[in-house]
Amino acid sequence: MDESGDSGRPQPGAGGTDPSAAPGSGKPKRPADPGGGLLMGRPFGVPVYVAPSWFVVAALITWVFGGQLDRVLPELGGARYLVALFFAIAFYASVLVHELAHTVAALRYKLPVRRIQLQFFGGVSEIEKETETPGREFILAFVGPLLSLVLGGVFYGAMRFVEPGTVPGVLIAGLMISNLIVAAFNLLPGLPLDGGRMLRAIVWKITGKPMSGTIAAAWVGRGLAVTVLIGLPLLTHTGALGSANEDIGGVETVMDALLAAILAGIIWTGAGNSLRMARLREHLPDLRARTLTRRAVPVESATPLSEALRRANEAGARALVVVDGQGTPKGVVREAAIVGVPEHRRPWVAVSGLAQDLTDGMKVPAELAGEALLDRLKATPATEYLVIEETGEIYGVLSTADVERAFVKAMARPES
Repeated sequence: MDESGDSGRPQPGAGGTDPSAAPGSGKPKRPADPGGGLLMGRPFGVPVYVAPSWFVVAALITWVFGGQLDRVLPELGGARYLVALFFAIAFYASVLVHELAHTVAALRYKLPVRRIQLQFFGGVSEIEKETETPGREFILAFVGPLLSLVLGGVFYGAMRFVEPGTVPGVLIAGLMISNLIVAAFNLLPGLPLDGGRMLRAIVWKITGKPMSGTIAAAWVGRGLAVTVLIGLPLLTHTGALGSANEDIGGVETVMDALLAAILAGIIWTGAGNSLRMARLREHLPDLRARTLTRRAVPVESATPLSEALRRANEAGARALVVVDGQGTPKGVVREAAIVGVPEHRRPWVAVSGLAQDLTDGMKVPAELAGEALLDRLKATPATEYLVIEETGEIYGVLSTADVERAFVKAMARPES
């Protein structure tokens, strides 16, 4: 199952801006390596990780495919599990090719890709920003299933050069079928699948509103989740997937129901996350540095904290900026540090001891808003930032706690 998207998309659930790394969340700046499992390489400069859950599904595929090989090639004996393990690895190599198709397309459109992760139900390409047009969105989503179809065709052609009923013949046939299944499944028109992103692009193109496309594709995705939850066990129970009805036992029924529930849960959650992230993007312009900034009073470094707070109260300000003798800002007094000083000690504590020295990254233009503001804050993690006018004058102090509250407020708004 492919869950490529803008992220983090994460997927399930795309998102150009990652609220988990929102200012004020207490998380440090993202390292260059985003992590997410065992690092396998960096094709096109994008790290590829294998999540721990992959080893679970690899073992499951090895067990199931090994049992099938025992019926087709009983002479293999215990070696059938080595062949089955090779199949599991080759299958996920095909999934990686699928994800690389998304990655190459994203990089072609100058969209940053955080990482590729191979996990329980396939892979995810975490594309960090949205495409600018529905046409690009459609292409970005379609290239993954297209590559899976191409791989299916390649393996179909390769079958002409191997003998049926042999190990190479069984492996190539299995890889052909699995790639065609991956392509067909991902073309289903519901988020977070690629087909859902294609549907979103079509509705976006018709209505001119990306949010309308997201709503349509997400609700179709939820419908798919319900269909999978109910339909997959029914198909298996009736023998529609190839097993004779009398051969289907209680254990198989329970396993099919469990698999359907997990798959349906992933699709449902991904569709919901897509809605939430789209709604957040819609409200991102409301996150403006000027409107979120606290009024601040300038104080010199030797000023006692009690005196600085008295001046702030008189001015109706909620923040303190440490300045030198010429009025040039040198630091921002941290709110958490103020709270940590008992009231009886405040006359004896200078504000300089509670201030965080200003760096260029901590100086934020008052007109920054939306993703530009969040990108600026994520580039230089801090608890407070100095907000300045175009002229260089002090406008106030922006607290990451206030930005986080604005994030939560935007996310809590009812779904469209």
